[in-house]
Amino acid sequence: MTVCGLLLGSGFILMSQISDVFHLYLFYGMFVGAGMSGSFIPLTSTVSRWFFKRRGLMTGIVAAGSGLGTLIGPPVASRLIPIYGWRMSYVILGGITLLTVVLSAQLIKRDPRQVGQVPYGENQIEQGGWNLRGEGFSLREVIRVPQFWVFFATGFCYGYCVFAVMVHITPLAIESGISAVRAANILATIGGLSILGKLLLGRAGDIIGVDAP
Repeated sequence: MTVCGLLLGSGFILMSQISDVFHLYLFYGMFVGAGMSGSFIPLTSTVSRWFFKRRGLMTGIVAAGSGLGTLIGPPVASRLIPIYGWRMSYVILGGITLLTVVLSAQLIKRDPRQVGQVPYGENQIEQGGWNLRGEGFSLREVIRVPQFWVFFATGFCYGYCVFAVMVHITPLAIESGISAVRAANILATIGGLSILGKLLLGRAGDIIGVDAP
């Protein structure tokens, strides 16, 4: 998370200096893209170690963070740019990202046993018959599992389609005659509704169960 925070924040700050399309590919495509990888997998895998009971809801709360960012980010950016310009706005957003992500990462504990605690609901696993204990795989082992590649392909298709819409919806709205602020609010609305969906689906996963057909 620390490395991802450094990459993400640095990528935003470096975006303020672009003067060629190559810089866009490097700073946004590589730096920001790699930094964004810390927003889901490390956090959800950590949550799965801390929670046996209500794991779905807790995972939903973590996933809702990206929706919260989408809810807040576009309106803030649309108001910063007219005041400070797009270059300085990138510096401001990058600085905020560096501080919040890197500092918050120092508080994360990989496993509850590191602080003398046990995962929430551990004692109720056997009573409830839940299959919530995860088995660890090395990278070499997991790439040989067919289910991983199915999940990988599904995730790729999901991300490609979702982010293609997210990237283009605001420019499309502006080209259709909608003001930049209102266009940013459209994107923010998507983020706000995604928070509700992730929380509800996370709770639904707890109720239905991970072993349900």
